[in-house]
Amino acid sequence: MTEAPMLFIEVAVDTDAGEATGYSAELLVPKWFAKNPDSTHEADRDDLEASARAAFAHMSERGADTVFGHWLSAQQALVESAAQGDPLVAMFGVAMVEKALIDAACRASTTNFFGALRHDALGLRFGDIEPRLAEWTPKRLGDRGHFARVRHTVGLVDDLDSTDLDGDEDLTDGHPLTLESDIEAYGLTDFKVKVSGDAEADAERLRRIASLTPEGAAFTLDGNEQYSDAGLLADALDTLEQEGGAESLFEGLVSIEQPISRKNTFAPESARGIARLRERAPVIIDEADATLDAYPMARKLGYGGVSMKACKGVLRALLNRARIDVDGEGFQSAEDLTNLPTLPLFQDLAVVSALGLEHVERNGHHYFRGNHHLTAEEQAHVLEHHGDLFGPTPPASEPTESGSERATTPRGTLLRIEGGRISLESLDAVGLGYGGPVSLESRP
Repeated sequence: MTEAPMLFIEVAVDTDAGEATGYSAELLVPKWFAKNPDSTHEADRDDLEASARAAFAHMSERGADTVFGHWLSAQQALVESAAQGDPLVAMFGVAMVEKALIDAACRASTTNFFGALRHDALGLRFGDIEPRLAEWTPKRLGDRGHFARVRHTVGLVDDLDSTDLDGDEDLTDGHPLTLESDIEAYGLTDFKVKVSGDAEADAERLRRIASLTPEGAAFTLDGNEQYSDAGLLADALDTLEQEGGAESLFEGLVSIEQPISRKNTFAPESARGIARLRERAPVIIDEADATLDAYPMARKLGYGGVSMKACKGVLRALLNRARIDVDGEGFQSAEDLTNLPTLPLFQDLAVVSALGLEHVERNGHHYFRGNHHLTAEEQAHVLEHHGDLFGPTPPASEPTESGSERATTPRGTLLRIEGGRISLESLDAVGLGYGGPVSLESRP
């Protein structure tokens, strides 16, 4: 993952409140937006960057409009009407520029994201998309969330306990290395578990995970498009339950995410397998959520919810929330794309907070080393203004000649996870979750 570079967007806008500059950033993660096995990682990243450039050009060439107006125009022109290419890739670029415009609108109004929503600074007009949503306003959201439980990602190659370690790991930096040590260090109670599509291998791994996680834990299963048919995952879970060894996982199962490929998600023949999975837990779409009609189509086929990721768009997240509120059913699940501080993480969590989502997948902190990629000025700002969310890492240690250990310099700052939760309090900065200095230098 450390090979993924970070793309920054900087926009300068004229507003009724004066000129303002807004920012957004995301890692250019290959093999998620487009799962093309024949393309190189470099080609995937080039495509993501090209999508952002296309969105930037489209919105720059338009006349004066609201944030909503610019977003909807770009979404329709570049994603909904795209004759070729992957709509999820195109949507990434639109979301990148949209977030920078939201940030600029907040900074121009010297308000935070929550204030911008309350005072309609973004010009939301969801009735232009679906007339039944015309009366919905962000006031329906209620109070924002101040904490969120961390749903810890358990990847397919992540070490589960010390028996998985090969002896070459760095044991001196103070960071947990296994699921078992993560639970001990952070008090984790919620977990997102990846499955591979290999029913036998998945069953064995799920048993191990169930044996290591605390009593009363909550779980989501991420199919990550790996099963060719939802019924096959249903069969695998039936067999696992019959054979035993993962009772706590079934008791705590909250949802099942994107079990089949995006191209088959809306196929009528998929409904039967989704119905079987739904007997265990609601099924949500993730990679299949690119076009504006994706969530409504999914609901008609029996899916229960949809993922929320700021990299897929803040306004589309609000649109889906409006649908849920008006329908009186359905739900959003906050998912991660390895967000790093400052902009990607803080902007995503600001949306989590605004939507009042109670738990969020959050995995950047265990695939990257704290805030080491930030400039000294940015690190200082985070510690001073977001100390509830980040704090100094424990000092690393190294052996001395006498055999004892001595502390070395702390390695930057680390996400604060206490009692399995993170604080969202400090995301009320002017801007979209973050109002501090932004360096446009190359990142990991």
